[in-house]
Amino acid sequence: MEMMRRVAFETVLRACGFASLAIFCLMAGLSFNARAAFQAGGILTTLMALVLILKAREALTKDYRRTEMWLYLPKDFRPPEAYAQWASSTVLRDTYLTFAMWTSAIAIVLWVLALIFSFLAW
Repeated sequence: MEMMRRVAFETVLRACGFASLAIFCLMAGLSFNARAAFQAGGILTTLMALVLILKAREALTKDYRRTEMWLYLPKDFRPPEAYAQWASSTVLRDTYLTFAMWTSAIAIVLWVLALIFSFLAW
């Protein structure tokens, strides 16, 4: 089960890393206006958190053999078929919700920074 958690963490981390890179690039493109950059970052990061929450909900019903985690899991560490659906969906759901919580915290920081810059610009 620990190997499943590690592989799930790595796959979700990679996906969130790519999304964060895209958000950062957009924010860098808007860097001439700090309020707009942080506001766009807050909107997109909030959207990413919502997508992670939806993915956590989908993980409960998605076939375990069609998940990226299952493909990267070494065959020696795969659980028996009767147990695999429950274990896979539980691990993925927890991982998605953990990342959604972290992403939500980052979104809050970005929104607060956008609010601060909106007050400074009056």
